[in-house]
Amino acid sequence: MQIGRLHAFAMVTTAALSGCAQADERISADLILTGGTVAIVDQDFSLAETIVIADGVVAAVGNASLLDEYAAARTIDLRGRLVVPGFNDTHTHIRGRAFRHIELGGVESIAAIQGLIREKIDALGEGEWITGYGWSEDELAEGRRPLRADLDEAAPNNPVILSRAGGHSAVANSLALELAEVDESTPQPEGGVIETGPDGRLNGVIRERQGIVSRLVPNATPDELRASHVDMLRNQLALGITSLIQAGETPAGYERWEDIYGEYGDELPRSTVQIRWVGPERLERFGLKTGDGDHRLRVGAIKVLVDGGFTGPAAYTIEPYKGETEYRGLLNVPEDELREIILQGNELGWQLGFHAIGDAAIQLTVDAFVDALEEDPRSDHRHYLNHFTVTPPVTTLELMAEHGIAIAQQPNFTWTLEGRYVENLEGTRLAHNNPVRVPMDHGIFMALGSDILPIDPRVGLYAAVTRKGMSGEVYGPEERISIEEAIRGYTANGAWLTFEEDEKGSLEPGMLADLVVLSENILETDPEAILDVEVDMTVVNGVILYERPDAR
Repeated sequence: MQIGRLHAFAMVTTAALSGCAQADERISADLILTGGTVAIVDQDFSLAETIVIADGVVAAVGNASLLDEYAAARTIDLRGRLVVPGFNDTHTHIRGRAFRHIELGGVESIAAIQGLIREKIDALGEGEWITGYGWSEDELAEGRRPLRADLDEAAPNNPVILSRAGGHSAVANSLALELAEVDESTPQPEGGVIETGPDGRLNGVIRERQGIVSRLVPNATPDELRASHVDMLRNQLALGITSLIQAGETPAGYERWEDIYGEYGDELPRSTVQIRWVGPERLERFGLKTGDGDHRLRVGAIKVLVDGGFTGPAAYTIEPYKGETEYRGLLNVPEDELREIILQGNELGWQLGFHAIGDAAIQLTVDAFVDALEEDPRSDHRHYLNHFTVTPPVTTLELMAEHGIAIAQQPNFTWTLEGRYVENLEGTRLAHNNPVRVPMDHGIFMALGSDILPIDPRVGLYAAVTRKGMSGEVYGPEERISIEEAIRGYTANGAWLTFEEDEKGSLEPGMLADLVVLSENILETDPEAILDVEVDMTVVNGVILYERPDAR
């Protein structure tokens, strides 16, 4: 069914209901869920008991009397569970993994990392590159980062480079550094840091510019990456994610997504893909623009990384970092170049969705957005900033509200990156890390997502309503939002960010039937229980694509 016909379908259904009721015949549907709470996430955050799905869209929502009006191929008793619109992760990174890759998310010690390296060497042989992603010093028993010596111990004869969770730093072993010709005399790369330890020797950690080493890693084959890419997309369904925004691909990378969705699209979450800035000429050759595609796969905003992140740390801040007299992080793009990119992108008609974490980077980017919009006004641009970790001055917040500049926020950062913030920030900057309530109170539109730290809407919802870090400490309680606002941020507001608010993000009649069944009603439970709630079922386009095996 074409998107433009969705609301027409709802009207036809209503008319048909009247006629069929007189004939005492029930209307055919594909799926009915009843006996629980259905959060419609309309303007009033209305609640219902029953939802009816037909032909990929919501046919009706209401009370149990709908069972007298509709007959479905499958009717599910919710038994008190909660139905919400499918979660929309507005900033994530889904990609295929090479055979040489080690998944380090959730690994609990450096010793365990060393064990995984040795296992991979056994599988690939000596001399082969080993890569990995996802370690975090905050989750390791040793309470520190893995360093060059740790990797050397496990892999004296294999080059190794392992990226930290978040991707803004990595650690390499001695052989990898040697092959990359990086040593103590190597000049610091622009926008990055090559770290040394107390002894003046390289400790193996490179912030923001780890490509000076990883450029040597052999490319994986397309077939190798494709299979794991599809698997990773499928895995989103078990988390209740029915839509996502991929945070940055080249035009060639988008073609790989088209290939995957051409074959598997009906089995996967809906995806919007941000395109990295490659210059006006290459974008013209690309031939597509924000909004092109369909309701399964579409082109999103232009992506530019204005500054670094806090896992380095390298976010660009107005004041120096805690304990520093001068270091304020780094810009990834010189100011003049950034302003030119923004002017060109806005003039070409693209939506802009830029990475800006530090308050100085946010202030600079917002000023440049405003200048571009005043030079070339656009009524519905929906430009936005990703991350927004350090709250900028009030004047910047007011400019954002005035010019309709939105935020794709990751409240889960307050939980996951607590240790990084405590180490590098203090006072108001620490208390208001990753602000939610304050920007909203200034009239700034906000959608929520994960940036894979971790990919789990439950963590984002939990952190948004509690403002707790992993230690249990509460940061800026005045930044808390209600569970209803958090759910809206993770559903309907994400749809707005991709110009799809008339098609998805709520469970009103005529909307795409993308929904999640949660094991508990988080509208009523203690917020502390959110992290333990299970995703029992995920439905996309009216089709059940995931069911938890032991769901009640």
